[in-house]
Amino acid sequence: MAGLKKETPTPESLTVHGQTKVLEIGFSDGAQFRIPFELMRVYSPSAEVQGHGPGQEVLQTGKRDVTIAEIEPVGNYAVKPTFSDGHESGLFTWEYLYFLGDQQAALWQQYEERLQAAGTSRDAPMPEKAGSSCGHNH
Repeated sequence: MAGLKKETPTPESLTVHGQTKVLEIGFSDGAQFRIPFELMRVYSPSAEVQGHGPGQEVLQTGKRDVTIAEIEPVGNYAVKPTFSDGHESGLFTWEYLYFLGDQQAALWQQYEERLQAAGTSRDAPMPEKAGSSCGHNH
């Protein structure tokens, strides 16, 4: 797991804005970001979203209205949000949050391009996972 590099700015403030669905984060180098929950969910660093290698990413859809139900610190290097859709396996390091904030415009464009290439939209429901059960608890 990646720890903090010496040059990585550290967060000085972190606020979850439920109404506007953004994570506001201020860093020690003066950078301030308002990162939409949808962007965080779509680019979650979890293996469930990123896969286990290049080309294994799982395109996320239907996340426009996702909220953060809970957020907990992980040591002094990351936070672990629990999203309203039940996703809770991504650890967002300070480095990664800085990257998401700093590269927001490019990441949104990349996401739109991936959606277009897949012939789907932001608001399309996520397809059922292959090999999933019938949905009943046995």
